[in-house]
Amino acid sequence: MQRKIFAGVDIGSLTTKSVILSDGAVIGTSKIQTGIYPEKSGEEALKKAMKISECHAEFPDYTVATGYGRISSPYADETVTEITCHAKGAFFLHPEVRTVIDMGGQDCKVIRVDNSGNVTDFIMNDKCAAETGRFLEVIASVFKVDLDSLGSMAMQGKEIVPISSTCTVFAESEVISLLARGEKSENILRGIHHAIAQRITGMTIRVGIEDAILFSGGVANNTGMKTALEESFQKTIIVPSFDPQIIGALGAARVAESRYNS
Repeated sequence: MQRKIFAGVDIGSLTTKSVILSDGAVIGTSKIQTGIYPEKSGEEALKKAMKISECHAEFPDYTVATGYGRISSPYADETVTEITCHAKGAFFLHPEVRTVIDMGGQDCKVIRVDNSGNVTDFIMNDKCAAETGRFLEVIASVFKVDLDSLGSMAMQGKEIVPISSTCTVFAESEVISLLARGEKSENILRGIHHAIAQRITGMTIRVGIEDAILFSGGVANNTGMKTALEESFQKTIIVPSFDPQIIGALGAARVAESRYNS
């Protein structure tokens, strides 16, 4: 009997991801820039993941789309919110997880899950860039370094330079002033990561902090951010070895599998 193929597509504001599942295992993934046509990027990511999976099927048996661009996904059998998909993806990788912190390009989500991976509460900030990848992109441009370098630079900081501005525009001006004052770059960056972590901790308190905590999204690859969160929470933060940026697409594929089999 031919194995069943299930797909998840997560169309984010900056990046579109796809995951292919079969027999409960990941057999293909893809990640591309979303661009200005999310409906095209979703289909492209799906086709790319299917090709990588080498499953020799033209279409998945069931596909679930999620993310902000999910409404433009005619190839999907169903659309599901990213909150549900991030919870399912995190729980699939780490069943002990009860709190998920997802930092994406344009928003930040804190999700509480139960012992079945279902969402029990969540809070989302999509109105301000202060806890997002976009904020860190702006900061990287001020320091004239690659985004990937921010975390390691922050880890070198011996002191935390307080950052009072939470608005991206004002924070940029504040950083420029601190540099002009002679503050060390690494100490400023440690202060920036600390300030973001403090805001996320405040968000998490509102939904209830429950162990274990998993950090997902593109920013989860930033070691300085993980460390700042651990210092703020005074708890260990899990960053999955599976690409943390693909957790939503993985969860969507898990939902697809569940829907097909129900």
